[in-house]
Amino acid sequence: MNELNPIVTASVESFQMSPAALVALNAVLAFMMLGVSLGLRTADFRRVLSRPVAPVTGLVAQFLLLPAITCLGTWALDISPGLALGMILVSCCPGGTFSNVMTWIGRANVATSVSMTAVSSLAAVIMTPFNFALYGSLNPNTREALQAIALPAENVVMMVVLVLAVPMILGMIVGAHFPKFAERSERYFRSASLLVFLLFVVISFSKHWETALQIAGSVLVLVVAHNAIAFLIGDLSSRAARLPQGDRRAVTMEVGIQNSGLALAILFTFYPQAGEMLVIAGFWGVWHLVSGLSLAGYWNFSQRRRATAAIGDAADYSS
Repeated sequence: MNELNPIVTASVESFQMSPAALVALNAVLAFMMLGVSLGLRTADFRRVLSRPVAPVTGLVAQFLLLPAITCLGTWALDISPGLALGMILVSCCPGGTFSNVMTWIGRANVATSVSMTAVSSLAAVIMTPFNFALYGSLNPNTREALQAIALPAENVVMMVVLVLAVPMILGMIVGAHFPKFAERSERYFRSASLLVFLLFVVISFSKHWETALQIAGSVLVLVVAHNAIAFLIGDLSSRAARLPQGDRRAVTMEVGIQNSGLALAILFTFYPQAGEMLVIAGFWGVWHLVSGLSLAGYWNFSQRRRATAAIGDAADYSS
């Protein structure tokens, strides 16, 4: 697919955000993490330690299998360096905060999902910059481009701490001391953060609408395929670990819903000239909501249908 590179490179302009907009984007990510963490308790982490199979399975799929397979896939398909690096960066991010909502809609194990989001967000402090540097350098097509970007690892770590780890700790403290407030406000946090995040994506693309349309076909195919592979990795990993259905679906959703907002924030902050990478992260941010909600809706429908059939069978048996 490297023949697409001249077209993409010629059409992609520098995506720029003002310092105030960058602060606002990072604040939105922190706001999202704070909202998710309101329902977190120390008991969730103790549960991970006492029953670690599902979270460990998800972490292996998320931070080892997905980045490695992404690296190999972009290399084998000869995808242009900018697009390949964008895919690798997204694959190195932790699970997205919306995975918890979609797990709930899909009638899967929400406790497992929330625990995995918390653990993966903490792990991302180290794993996201480490994996991006590792897999970006392992792919010979992206090695030179990665060196040109040279994202400062220590600054990325500090940014991840500020937008993920610190809000999570604050959310847990607020939730523990004000449980009624946390219970009432959690859904509003989720809805507001979703709307604001989508607004950022829309604004970013509206400024470069012609560019987005010009490369939308090739990028959308990559994003849809990449997202499908992420869901598949989560499903197959959880089946290999013989997890029950509720945990299996939670792991699948957690691996398939990546925190593309973090990828956008990293790029806008440290390398706004990486237009191809920004487009990948932006398209992913929209598409994974569509695919995640579709999958959650299918799970919900199929489970309700099975429940209705079971009630009908029980009624026939009793009669």
